[in-house]
Amino acid sequence: MSNDPRYPIGKYEPQAFSAAQKKAWLSDIQFLPEELEKAILNLDAKQLQTPYRDGGWTVQQLVHHVADSHLNAYTRFKLGLTETNPTIRPYEEKEWALLADVETIPVNVSITLLHALHRRWHAAVKDITDEQWQRTVVHPDHGRQMTLWFLLGMYAWHGKHHTAHITTLRENKGW
Repeated sequence: MSNDPRYPIGKYEPQAFSAAQKKAWLSDIQFLPEELEKAILNLDAKQLQTPYRDGGWTVQQLVHHVADSHLNAYTRFKLGLTETNPTIRPYEEKEWALLADVETIPVNVSITLLHALHRRWHAAVKDITDEQWQRTVVHPDHGRQMTLWFLLGMYAWHGKHHTAHITTLRENKGW
């Protein structure tokens, strides 16, 4: 745990490949929608519009951001599994968080999307070989190759990271 409100569970730390770590991260991918849904349970409209920290996104923006991010992640995994070292498409996540759908669509729509998306994503990767986890994609903004293993860990962390933003806010506000 971290005292920095931007990183309530700390920053992502890559891990060496292991069966135990793979099982844990795949579980994180599989169950993120349920965890995020529990984190926002019974929040009212005002609470959903509350930033998780000064200058941070609102709870509503966080939920929609996770859906946006993980849609991109799913595509990145599919590209990595079907193409040789593809260059993945970055996106302006801060700009996406300001689009009209984030303000006008209820968070339950993104939760529903995450349930379907994570079911597909987990099914697509749960049985890939140890060698396939070493397949790579190129992220042009980072200027480097990333293995699917690295991405699995990063997105497992990402879901927990944003869920912790919400649960920490709830704890701090006594919600």
